[in-house]
Amino acid sequence: MPDKISDKSHSDLLRDIGVATIDNPSFVYIYPIDFEMKENIAEMISRYNGTVSEDDQIEYTDIAAMLMSSVSDIITAISVVLICFVSISLIVSSIMIGIITYISVLERTKEIGILRAVGASKKDISRVFNAETMIVGLLAGVVGIASTVLLCIPINMIARDVTGITSLTAILPWYGYLLIVLSVGLTLIAGLFPAMVAAKKDPVIALRTE
Repeated sequence: MPDKISDKSHSDLLRDIGVATIDNPSFVYIYPIDFEMKENIAEMISRYNGTVSEDDQIEYTDIAAMLMSSVSDIITAISVVLICFVSISLIVSSIMIGIITYISVLERTKEIGILRAVGASKKDISRVFNAETMIVGLLAGVVGIASTVLLCIPINMIARDVTGITSLTAILPWYGYLLIVLSVGLTLIAGLFPAMVAAKKDPVIALRTE
């Protein structure tokens, strides 16, 4: 029978299986008190690694940054999906605005003929319908922003009651108000074709329309 008894000591066996000691640790956990201190520790480690060889450098793993990166990736993916849905909604609403404006042109053909008969130019007719679509877009944007601001009040109250965090507040950022400009621009683009159709109508034929 072969000898199965090792002649190595206890410390030798521990060293062979990779057991670390206090004098020679394999890793160290650092628990900073806040994010500012975490950044300072990371900067100190980076400065130290820049002064030593590659074998003596410290490998630093920021668990909090990894978690925040994962959360940010999830939020980014959700935001992209929501943006896609919103984009589809904007396209559909712009098409509907164009259709409604075109129907308005058909219903007001005689009015267009009267305006042309009293001296209105093609540009004037086009400006009438462009102004109407811009007003629709402006009102839609203002109503949407006002609804968002008003809904933030009960949402903040509910969120504070559920989480117990009194400083938790959802507000509309300043660039959110630029959506009003976007709304006006989209409705104006949607109404360009109907406005061009209205401007090209023959005033004589338009006056004969019932």
